[in-house]
Amino acid sequence: MSDVVLVTGSVTARKDTIVEMTRVALEHVRRSRTEPGCLSHEVAIDAENPLRLVFAERWSDAAALKTHFAVPESRAFWRRLQELAADGGGMAVYEATKIRV
Repeated sequence: MSDVVLVTGSVTARKDTIVEMTRVALEHVRRSRTEPGCLSHEVAIDAENPLRLVFAERWSDAAALKTHFAVPESRAFWRRLQELAADGGGMAVYEATKIRV
């Protein structure tokens, strides 16, 4: 089994910004997927709140995630999300080990 770094997050748009926020988020996840150490990077619309975007990421290690956070486009993405958001949302980072069930 191998360890990975998991990132979860969400942000809620205003009614007038959800289209732009979704566009910006998709651009970000598609770019992030090309970065070294990115195992997966997704964004989805919350089925209970269509203004809320939910992010799920898997990284090979903490160093890869730190490099991702340092990319200028990643920092610009976060600033743009905050401009479009009804609330600032949040993010959590976990170290995880895959298990068999």
